[in-house]
Formats: sequence, C-alpha cells, structure tokens
Amino acid sequence: MIDVKLLQKNFDETAAALMRKKVSADTIAELKSANETLKSAKQSFETLQAKQNELSKLFGQYKKEGKSTDELKIEVDTNKITLNDLLEAQRAAEEALDAIIMRVPNIPDTDVPDGEDEESNVELRKVLTPPTFAFTPKEHWELAEKNGWIDFERGVKLAKSRFSVVGGMGARLERALINFMLDFNRERGFEEFSVPMLVNRRALEGTGQLPKFEDDLFKVEEEELFLIPTAEVPLTNLFQDEIINASDLPIKMTGYTSCFRKEAGSGGRDVRGMIRQHQFHKVELVAITTQDQSDKVFDEMVACASDLLSALGLPHRLVTLCTGDLGFGAARTVDLEVWLPGQNTYREISSVSNTRDFQARRARIRYKDEGKNILAHTLNGSSLAVGRTMIAIMENFQQEDGSIVIPAVLQKYL
Repeated sequence: MIDVKLLQKNFDETAAALMRKKVSADTIAELKSANETLKSAKQSFETLQAKQNELSKLFGQYKKEGKSTDELKIEVDTNKITLNDLLEAQRAAEEALDAIIMRVPNIPDTDVPDGEDEESNVELRKVLTPPTFAFTPKEHWELAEKNGWIDFERGVKLAKSRFSVVGGMGARLERALINFMLDFNRERGFEEFSVPMLVNRRALEGTGQLPKFEDDLFKVEEEELFLIPTAEVPLTNLFQDEIINASDLPIKMTGYTSCFRKEAGSGGRDVRGMIRQHQFHKVELVAITTQDQSDKVFDEMVACASDLLSALGLPHRLVTLCTGDLGFGAARTVDLEVWLPGQNTYREISSVSNTRDFQARRARIRYKDEGKNILAHTLNGSSLAVGRTMIAIMENFQQEDGSIVIPAVLQKYL
C-alpha cells in the first residue's frame, strides 16, 4: 500500500499522482476526509497528553509549596479517562484510513506515460521479424483441432466454459515449455521454487489482490484459502514479515504453477480458444531487492523474458504501459507482446512490473542495512504464460498442411 506519511506530508501532490492511475474523485475525497479525521484525532490526543504531562509535573511543585493537590489529582484522573477515549478515537481513525488505503493502487513512477488505456501505451522496440506465409495462416483453435492438441469441448464437459484439455503432442509440448522456461530462468540466476497453489487471505493482501479483487478469485468454501491467480503471490510472500540482510539481496526466484482466475472483468473477451482461460499454466519471475537494486533487476527480468521468446524464435515487441493501463500494484510495467499470425496482431504474453515498496509495506518485507530496517522493493513478471506461448508456436511455425514445426530449443525436451 502507499505510504500514509505521503498523504500526511503532502496530500495534494499524492492525490494528483493517484489520479494519474485513474483513482476516482470519490476515493480521493474519502482519503482526504479520513486523513483529516486522523490528523485531528492525533492533534487532540497530543494536545491533551502535553497538558497531562505539565499537570503531572505540578505535583512535586505543589508539595514543595505546601499546596493541596486534591483538585489537581481530580483533573489528572479526569484527563486520563479522556486520553483513553482520544487514543481509541485515534486508533479508529487509523483503521478507517488503512481500510481505504488497502483499496488504493500504487503510485506510478513519474516517467510513466500518461494515458487512459492501452491505446496510450508506448512501444519500446520490436524483436525478430514476423514470418510471412504463402497461404492464409490459421488461428490456433483451427490448428489445435487439426492436430488433436487441445480439446475445448471436453474441457467444458469436465468443468465449464474457459477450461480446456491439452493432449498428445500438445501436452508434451506444454511440459517441454515449462522445463525449458525453468531451465532458462535458472541459468539467468533465478532460483527455482515449488510453492502451494492455495494461499491464505494474508498472502493475497500482501501482494495486493485482496481486498479489491476478491470477485476474481476462486475461494475454497468454509476455508480462508484461495486458488492463486499467479505464482507471484506465494513467491513474494515467502518473505512476509521477515527482515533480510541487505547482503543477501537481491533474491531472484522462478516457479511454475497453475493459475486460476474467474476473469470477472473480462467482459466476454477472447471466449474462443486458449487466450483467456479460468485455469492456465505459467512460469513466473519474482525478485526481492534493496531500493537501489530494483531498476537494474527490472531490466534483467525484462531481458530474461524477451530473450526467452527470442530463443523460441517468436517475434515480439516490448511496450511501456501508460498510467491508465498499469496494474493495481505496479509503479511501472513493461509488457511483452508476441506476434500471432492467425490474428495478425501482437498479444500480451508477459508483464514485468516493479511495485517499489508497495507490496513490501503490505507484507512487511524489510531488509537491514547499517542497523536500519528498510522496506524492500518487490518485482514480478511472467516468464512466460505457457498456454499463450504454445499458441504462438502453433501460429508462427504452422505449415500449409496444418502441421507445426517444433522450435529447436525444445526438441531435446521431447
């Protein structure tokens, strides 16, 4: 979450930064009211506390002067009751402000471009040239049906829409991709972890999915456990409530998990095929860094995801997200979009984000440097979404007869 001190020191500047992230005027008004209530409660408590301290000093003076302390004692005792009431009011005001702040997104970096939506994102560069075909390229669901790789109808039969079954060479390719991605990331210095795919509420609050996005999560009935929407959640929260030695940072991690999302806000987009599923596989990159290291590690993570796509021979482009398209916890994000010939467009396959100290403040992840406890920076990125990578391979390496050439780097895994 954002730093309360920023609100208290310079509310207008902080509010302006939040409005760049499309925070509503109503929420800003809520923040302002709650912040002023807290400031007033603190001031009332501190004023009376100062008066109480002065009264307490008078006891010794009165005794020296032979004055009666009866009235003084009555006033001090009365103030104690009032102080307790004021302290409770201050705590209530703090909780009220915290409840609002938990729903407020991260502040974007100052150099993130302004914009309303993805139309204002800024392309950084293209990598590799999209292939040309002597025939009209098919979309992945046509290729999946022809090759028997993906069965959408049976996925619906087993669960509901937006679930699918991958079989035969498709299943083998999926497993090959997971192994290739993990090996590639490990060679880049990211240690491999296998983590739970069910996490508690505290973990999801730590990375920012709760409380705002509860409607998009699958929850276990009668349990405070949720299926993870991304491995970012368990990997980041491995260090929840911990203080790490600065010399041990950065910590760079990778992990494969299934991910589960209700896609509550998708509005019917990509209902056909495997682009937007309720369950999908993903290999994730996560880093915990000092505040000075995070920009360098961010660039390393972007390069890792881009180089992985290049190793697979997949044309892609890198895009800086504008303020209106940034995720809830991100201060800056670079998306990697892979070329899909069947759709004749680039589609997102990875997002790499630096959340600065936003998640670390929520999850209480700190590091010790020269005796001081400092909030860490956390970063995350897809490396990559496995299903979308398989789709990209199918469409970019398709042959006229509908067969698909497997990229050379994957062949040893098959």
